[in-house]
Amino acid sequence: MGKSLKDIAEALKVSKTTVSWVLSGRGDEQKISSATQKKIIDYAKQVKYRPNHLAKSLSSGKTKTIGLVVPFIGDTFYAQVAMEVELVAEQLGYTVTFCSSESNPVRENNIIQMLRSKNIDGLIIAPTNYAKGELENLIQEKYPFVLIDRFFPELNTNYIIIDNIGCSYNLVNKLINEGRKKIAIITTASALFTMSLRYEGYKTALIEHDCFISPHLYGEVSRNEYELDIIRVLDTIFDAVPDVDGFYFTTHYLGMEGLRYFYKRNIDVSKIGLACLHSTPSFELLAPNMHIAYLPIKEIGRESVRVLIEKLETTDNEDEKVKLVLPVCD
Repeated sequence: MGKSLKDIAEALKVSKTTVSWVLSGRGDEQKISSATQKKIIDYAKQVKYRPNHLAKSLSSGKTKTIGLVVPFIGDTFYAQVAMEVELVAEQLGYTVTFCSSESNPVRENNIIQMLRSKNIDGLIIAPTNYAKGELENLIQEKYPFVLIDRFFPELNTNYIIIDNIGCSYNLVNKLINEGRKKIAIITTASALFTMSLRYEGYKTALIEHDCFISPHLYGEVSRNEYELDIIRVLDTIFDAVPDVDGFYFTTHYLGMEGLRYFYKRNIDVSKIGLACLHSTPSFELLAPNMHIAYLPIKEIGRESVRVLIEKLETTDNEDEKVKLVLPVCD
């Protein structure tokens, strides 16, 4: 069994309070001599003292742990965000508990309640479209959380998102500037507000340039069965508009499956205008001419942790929400 603060205090014949102050970095503040501090620190290292985080959390009311809830932890985007969240949180003295809702609203609610029951200090959430009720409960109880990637405009919350309209508009503009006139959009989860913003950017670009607009150029893919469903969607578009000359994919995994479809159908991707919001390493090899908007993954992870911990460690302006819209590089 490891040594406790009491054991160290008895061995060195100092008070338990003195040991606690020194090992928590408050020795100078409490005017404890350098010699005593060194003696305590050296002995703690010698006996391999490890602080009792449970006892500390019970006394402070804080666990120095935050939760990250995402729809799909296997998605490369969310996996990369999770890595950044963990790195930045660790630098700030926090640990992270990761959970994946699998885009299931019941699972998502259960996860949030489970994390709260474990006294997690705060949450970073990429919510499903059905999370509004649970988020309203968090707001009412003044529980600290930050939304990433997705948000509800009617809820006053902290959030970090990308410029969905602007990046979609720019990508479609690039296709138009190549001379593309019949550009299809391939999207998913249209009930999500962020996806509706991406469609708005797409449509605005077409209207401004007097391009062909048709419901036959709109394809929505089921997220849970996207590998199969995208075949149906693209077959339908080609049947209805055989001379379609451009495709805008609103997320990276749709772009990947779109390329798989084109190669299986022996469609020359060099003769089709392609654009995608976010990337995978395969794009450079399979479609070097594809226009890509690269999401600011590091900034999303870094800012979400910064905002959450700032809310955790200060009570000033706790009702003032941080609403960040990050630009996208292309």
